[in-house]
Amino acid sequence: MRVVLKENLVEALIGVLVVAVATWFIVFAYGRTGGGARAGSYQVAALFNDASGVGVGTDVRVAGMTVGQVVASSLDPETWQARLTLSIDPKVSVPADSSAVITSEGIMGGSFVALVPGGDPVPLKDGDLIIDTQGSVDLLSMIGQFINQSGGIGKNGNGGGNAADDAAGAMADTPMDAAPSGEPALPATQ
Repeated sequence: MRVVLKENLVEALIGVLVVAVATWFIVFAYGRTGGGARAGSYQVAALFNDASGVGVGTDVRVAGMTVGQVVASSLDPETWQARLTLSIDPKVSVPADSSAVITSEGIMGGSFVALVPGGDPVPLKDGDLIIDTQGSVDLLSMIGQFINQSGGIGKNGNGGGNAADDAAGAMADTPMDAAPSGEPALPATQ
């Protein structure tokens, strides 16, 4: 009988420990992934022409430091722009004339909203709208525009377009063994 009680007690303690760890994990994950705004945080909105890569839970950063997160996103029916609602830590006072830029951590990195502080002594407050915004940049379309503007793939296949062809042709016409003074740059071999 004592062995059964001892085994049940150990199982009960392990069960309580598992439930406690699971509860802690759920609370932690909920707070970190945008499940809820921080207590006392203030919310501001920003309108973007393109909000690609940004959704609920995306970081809001100032100078690379996370100060909040995106808590809502929708399409503004009047302007046909993406309206993002940003929840900002109450300890961070962002100037009212700040701008918001959607940027990424690199070529393969995720997107985030960067707040660029302005110089206004009056801070943003709950319900304000950030006017100065810049939406996501589509890297593939920028590369396509660059290729089209540079003349496309060059006739020599180097991918550099007309400017590269011109430079390559000029280099081919230049004698490699002539110094600027007209004297041989390298000793003549016999």
